[in-house]
Amino acid sequence: MISNQILQNSINELKAITRVDLCILDIDGMTMASTSEDFEVNPDMINSFALSPADSQEIQGLHYFKVFDDRQLEYVLVAKGSSDDVYMIGKVAVCQIQNLIIAYKERFDKNNFIQNLILDNLLLVDIYNRAKKLHIEIEARRVVFMIETKNEKDNNALETVKNIFSSKSKDFITAVDERNIILVKELEAEESYNDLELTANVLVDMLNTEAMTQVRVAYGTIIDEIKEVSKSYKEAKMALDVGKIFYSEKNIVAYNTLGIGRLIYQLPIPLCEMFMKEVFGDNMPDSFDEETVTTINKFFENNLNVSETSRQLYVHRNTLVYRLEKLQKSTGLDIRIFDDALTFKIAMMVVNYMKYMESIEF
Repeated sequence: MISNQILQNSINELKAITRVDLCILDIDGMTMASTSEDFEVNPDMINSFALSPADSQEIQGLHYFKVFDDRQLEYVLVAKGSSDDVYMIGKVAVCQIQNLIIAYKERFDKNNFIQNLILDNLLLVDIYNRAKKLHIEIEARRVVFMIETKNEKDNNALETVKNIFSSKSKDFITAVDERNIILVKELEAEESYNDLELTANVLVDMLNTEAMTQVRVAYGTIIDEIKEVSKSYKEAKMALDVGKIFYSEKNIVAYNTLGIGRLIYQLPIPLCEMFMKEVFGDNMPDSFDEETVTTINKFFENNLNVSETSRQLYVHRNTLVYRLEKLQKSTGLDIRIFDDALTFKIAMMVVNYMKYMESIEF
């Protein structure tokens, strides 16, 4: 469970303090970590000691110690020297390694618990029992952030996120697939959605500068109980998907700001096709050219104001009117009229949704 590097760092620090060489081996006699290349231990001696009832033993100038993980023999520690001081240092090392095993096991269990929690793999009674056992607060304000990286298995991004929130022991960072990092963040009583937006901006900026990767960040609604973490996760996941379809220019999307995009995202495709047929009949509009798209977007940004739109596009008013009339002929909708503009806006969002759904099916 514990990496060899962690074990190596631990005994290196002990040697720096005590000047006693230490070696950690598995029960088969294979060296896991050692402070000296000259440390020669007979594998048969390790096997013999592992099978013996003794917890420690001194043989030929070496002290042997057993390291247990919940009564199960995990490692054998060997300390070079036969004095009482070496024995004491060996016992200290055993205690430290066993504490590391406990700490890493708890960390793994928490990570496993959070993963199963967000994926709805636990019964309600299991959620409360395991949270209590792992000393995780049941009633606390939390929110789930989902961070999508550009590249799969981006370990730099994962480590950067862990570094940002390393001081917050009540926050959990995990992953459920190869591209998404999940942050379950515990909130203070006074923290609001404005604070969540600031946190999302910090994530985007830090990952861009330190991990050198582009990310999209989405987050769900604030929840008050541990059992609702999966709800906030599903909201964050939906926000990420909806953002890709309707708000591709944004790299931060909040579930509570999705608006009509959230409604369209939940529509079945047959209903979307029926709506498009009602609006356009058999004359479904093909994809518009860049000039038309820019004109439409700018017109909507300026609340259907022809004069302001023509000014921002640096075109004559009559030119803009001509473009809008051309659009009316091809679609049957005059977007200078509010009702038609609303229908057209929804129709274009539905088109984007249908294209997205078609792309993920292949």
